[in-house]
Amino acid sequence: MELTVWRTFVTVCRLGSLSAAAAELNHTQSAVSRQIAGLERQLGVPLMERHARGVRPTPAGEVFRRHALATLSEADRAVRAVRDMRDGAFDRPLAVGATPSLAAGIVPEAIRALLKKAGSLRWSLLPGLSAQLHDRVIVGDLDIAVVTDAPPGLPNDPRVDRRFVGLDDMVVVLPVGHPQAGGGPVHMQTLADQTWVEDNDGSAVLLRQHAARAGVSARIDLTAADLLGKLALVATGHAIALIPGVLTCALRADVTTVPLVDPPTRGIYTITPRRDPHPCAAPLLDQLATAFAVPRH
Repeated sequence: MELTVWRTFVTVCRLGSLSAAAAELNHTQSAVSRQIAGLERQLGVPLMERHARGVRPTPAGEVFRRHALATLSEADRAVRAVRDMRDGAFDRPLAVGATPSLAAGIVPEAIRALLKKAGSLRWSLLPGLSAQLHDRVIVGDLDIAVVTDAPPGLPNDPRVDRRFVGLDDMVVVLPVGHPQAGGGPVHMQTLADQTWVEDNDGSAVLLRQHAARAGVSARIDLTAADLLGKLALVATGHAIALIPGVLTCALRADVTTVPLVDPPTRGIYTITPRRDPHPCAAPLLDQLATAFAVPRH
């Protein structure tokens, strides 16, 4: 089996769409379909099933996806290692992952502080959701990931070390002209008649749980594709939203935040592989703890 076909299959699984995978890989959709069909013939089982919004792996396909992802990761590492030797670069790059809110401020700050102490260091930063980043640590794509325990939480995985960084209070983001803008902590009851927008299930669960504790419900009438889209809908007055407090320092100028009374919180953690940890992962954790301790408002 060719690794190119494996890479196509993994890409289709990640994007959930044959056409999206074709666009990312610069193939035609028919070529992607043929590669998947050929792989299914070789393995003798269906690997993909269609659903209302695209495609997803079958149970057999999910098993193959996990092994294919690990194989591709190791193959990429082998190629990089040989190229580094060829180019005379023996230092190992530090691959960092972080959730979008953490990648917007705290993690780059911590990396800057690390570079001041470590000197020259090749590094990369990959944003993603916590579950995705966990999987990338497992397969060796990332040396360290900065994640949160927001629903559905973090798995207890013996293959990784997990260390607590701190607790993050969620805040409400509003358009600048909103009546509550510039005020002090507000009770959820005050916002019960507002339209909310969410971009991921974890944040939506935190919002609904907080509203339920206050004896009201939150009308999540709008859904955004990502954090940038969520903030755009807030800025243009379509909705308000719950966001991580760590994001406050990196917000656009046409939105503002207001704290909640007894706000929902989420824990911030680092996860690193127990096998072959990067020597700069532990120093980066120290810098993350320092960066997190700095007031964000």
